[in-house]
Amino acid sequence: MEKKRKLEGQTAIVTGSSNGLGKAIAVELAAAGANVVINYNSDEEAAAETVNEIVSAGGKAFAFQANVGTEQDVKDMFDKCLSTYGFLDILVNNSGIQRDRAFHAMTLDEWNEVINTNLTGQFLCAREAVNIFLKQGLRGVSSAVGKIICISSVHDIIPWGGHANYAASKGGVMLLMKTLAQELAPKKIRVNSISPGAIQTDINKEAWETDEALNKLLQLIPYGRIGKPEDVGKQALWLASDDSDYVTGATHYIDGGMTLYPGFADNG
Repeated sequence: MEKKRKLEGQTAIVTGSSNGLGKAIAVELAAAGANVVINYNSDEEAAAETVNEIVSAGGKAFAFQANVGTEQDVKDMFDKCLSTYGFLDILVNNSGIQRDRAFHAMTLDEWNEVINTNLTGQFLCAREAVNIFLKQGLRGVSSAVGKIICISSVHDIIPWGGHANYAASKGGVMLLMKTLAQELAPKKIRVNSISPGAIQTDINKEAWETDEALNKLLQLIPYGRIGKPEDVGKQALWLASDDSDYVTGATHYIDGGMTLYPGFADNG
């Protein structure tokens, strides 16, 4: 008898999943049996490639363009999910951007753009998901009514000069997640975060594409390697499944030890 996959019969929305971490998460959830909505903002071609990869492997997915910081876009995406798959069980709040600048030179537009996508976007998507979860109730496909996974960053606790907007947004995600987890646990909705460290994606390519850059980066990673998107994808699958049913309000650092303050390893 074939073993039932961990997310069989469930549906997930993964924001910002045309490439990078979001793509790895979407592929992992689909392989575990979930129907997946591939959200993208601008890269339609990459989103189509992600859908094709999932479908070619026997999964179900479709792409939907939405700016997660725009309320109507978010509502339209969740409506399309329900009209296509009928239900929603998992939200992975992954969309994020950087607009780096020294603080004294940072413009209000650069501040607002990052906060809008990285923090307000998580609020808007989580609110839609929670209302759907509460309306559906327990469906018999999971021990929880719904699961929300917030993709944050090690910079929710590590300050980052030149990135005040980004660090502030991720610090906000941390307490948004914990507050939602506290409020929604009695309703059987689990909310957790994944905070990746240095992961090998295009957003930080300049930090690893040359040997010199990579060696400098590895000085910050006690485990001695850069992370892969699949490292985050596997953790997202665990948090989305009943294997983690007693876990809520937790931040999982996928960072090879970056948050262990490696500069103090030899007595500081």
